[in-house]
Amino acid sequence: MRLGVQIPLVENKVAVVRLPQTWFLYPALGYFICVYDIGVIIGTPGRLGDCLESGYVALQQCNYVVLDEADRMIDMNFESQVMKILDAMPSSNLKPDNEDEELDAKRTYRTTYMFSATMSSAMERLAKKYLRNPVVVTVGTAGEANELITQNVTMIKESEKFPKLQKLLNELGEKTAIVFTNARKSADTVSRNLDRNGYRSTVLHGDLSQDQRERNLKGFKNKKLNVLVATDVAARGIDISDVAHVINYDMPGTIEMYTHRIGRTGRAGKTGIATTFLTLHDTDVFDRLRQSLVQSNSRVPPELARFKPGSYSDRPARRND
Repeated sequence: MRLGVQIPLVENKVAVVRLPQTWFLYPALGYFICVYDIGVIIGTPGRLGDCLESGYVALQQCNYVVLDEADRMIDMNFESQVMKILDAMPSSNLKPDNEDEELDAKRTYRTTYMFSATMSSAMERLAKKYLRNPVVVTVGTAGEANELITQNVTMIKESEKFPKLQKLLNELGEKTAIVFTNARKSADTVSRNLDRNGYRSTVLHGDLSQDQRERNLKGFKNKKLNVLVATDVAARGIDISDVAHVINYDMPGTIEMYTHRIGRTGRAGKTGIATTFLTLHDTDVFDRLRQSLVQSNSRVPPELARFKPGSYSDRPARRND
């Protein structure tokens, strides 16, 4: 949702000509019935699919398609909705399968972009069906952390997390940090405890209204608040510059999400720090985390270096949102 809000702002900055009217669709909005001359539609898969079924949107003239965070759409089980939307577009403007076939200079062919951080089998299915002889552009190494990020992983007890967080934030000064938790309730608790201890923090998660999210993000972006406590809703697509430190208060359940989280720092050529609190709740991801740290030439804590699958059979159950 937040990503969709950002797109029109960027359009206005980079457009060299006046763009057609933009229509933004997401679940919190109702339907628009009498809107004409739409040049750009920005929408979540579910809401755009609903509008197609209800006849409020027609895509027969669409010839430019962008699937941003395509892998995330698949992870959230939106594959069928995405395919339904793509199938609603005319196939007559697809380029031929044979790359040697000469293109008709008088025709307008559909241009399709798919932006993805990972390439799962589901992503490959989408690409095979809807892309014609695609050009693959890779920024950095797919699935690996930015080399400008210094990664620190600390083995810690649950009771030690908040005091350790305070120590890191005390070293932050006037710089900004994003603190990630796995649960919305945990985000509220951590932010509330930080406020009580005199830190300038705010919170971001899925239980907040869009207005609340916008207000909290604005306070963080303009440096009125310098600590953002968030769930994975902030791990992708949030345009926040100059984040000095990302702190995984809770280790996420996958290395892919770990990579997305720490990618909020070290952006636009700047360096950043990522610190992760690791507990026995997280043994399911120990092996892949160790591999990720080794690949990025980061320090591997001793407990993680000597870990063997099954060696913590009596570990506590992992807590989820």
